[in-house]
Amino acid sequence: MNKAFKDIPNSSTWNSIEAVHKGWSKDKKYYIKTLDGRELLLRIADISLYEYKKWEFESVGKFAHIDCLMSRPMDCGICDNGQSVYSLYTWAAGEDANQVIPTLCKEDQYRLGVQAGEILREMHKIPAENSPIPWAETYNLKINKYIANYKACGIHLKGAETIINYVESNRYLLDNRSQSIQHGDYHVGNMIVSKDNELGIIDFNRLSYGDPWEEFNRITWDASLSGLFASGRINGYFNNDVPDSFFRLMALYIASNQLSSIHWAIPFGQDQVDVMLERAGEVLDWYDGFQTYFPSWYVANEQ
Repeated sequence: MNKAFKDIPNSSTWNSIEAVHKGWSKDKKYYIKTLDGRELLLRIADISLYEYKKWEFESVGKFAHIDCLMSRPMDCGICDNGQSVYSLYTWAAGEDANQVIPTLCKEDQYRLGVQAGEILREMHKIPAENSPIPWAETYNLKINKYIANYKACGIHLKGAETIINYVESNRYLLDNRSQSIQHGDYHVGNMIVSKDNELGIIDFNRLSYGDPWEEFNRITWDASLSGLFASGRINGYFNNDVPDSFFRLMALYIASNQLSSIHWAIPFGQDQVDVMLERAGEVLDWYDGFQTYFPSWYVANEQ
């Protein structure tokens, strides 16, 4: 057994330990099977992240009211002779949603999208704590950084000026937004589908506070895979009563996210840069060069 695990209570009952390499998290992740057949997820992070990982662990526990497949918190503490922090969760079993969804019929794609929206709505019932900085102030700083980083990165995104102009002219939409807990990376890449064809949510390592509607900034990954799933996610979140103001803000968040994604991708190599450039091109097509704030893939109700 890895010596880093020996400080973890009951680790002597672990029968099988397998490294998990999926995802972008810097955490070391492991699939654990115990002698009595339980399946667990172990995450190991550097001790410098202790306070955040403790908050993350406690925050996931606040999702106990949500009736869906997800990893549930079990234990959190210090291990590896004080060098690391561990978080132990139940294992959420299922296949990667981005592999399963395209194989499903249209009705099931939309149904799982509705589930995604309903689950997210329940997460957002947990308000931000400790009177956070006003959202407009926080996100305007992000926009400034996104634009500056894009202009400095040396990579040309076709339509970038159109995107920047749209973002600049819609900053006012950020005023007076409430804040809640956020999953932080909510899209099909962090979802699974169970053997019963139900949706599950995984990877909560980017939890934060912010405008709940910002969680739709990565719906581009959903829409590229299935417009019906993405539409269902919006309709499920709003129970088929989507306000016009939502689409305006979603377009702003998606637009600014395209700028940030180019700079973000550079350390991961040209392949990732190309992926982000292609996605940004798709986004421009969906929004007709941001002449509209309704994406072309959206359908109001498929039921």
